Amino acid sequence: MNQYQYEVGDIVKLKKQHPCGSNEWEILRVGADFRLKCTGCSHQIMIARRVVEKNTKNLQKKIVK
Repeated sequence: MNQYQYEVGDIVKLKKQHPCGSNEWEILRVGADFRLKCTGCSHQIMIARRVVEKNTKNLQKKIVK
């Protein structure tokens, strides 16, 4: 199982799509629960950490300028 280091600002790609068609989410809050924002329609959700870890397909780290 892949171990990712989740941080605020990262983009996580999940296995299932959001109804808008996007499957990429921006991480807004990290903890026991994650707050994610859909990159397609800007809808925000709170989801348990274990669900995010189980369904993560890919993780893009935020770009530091």
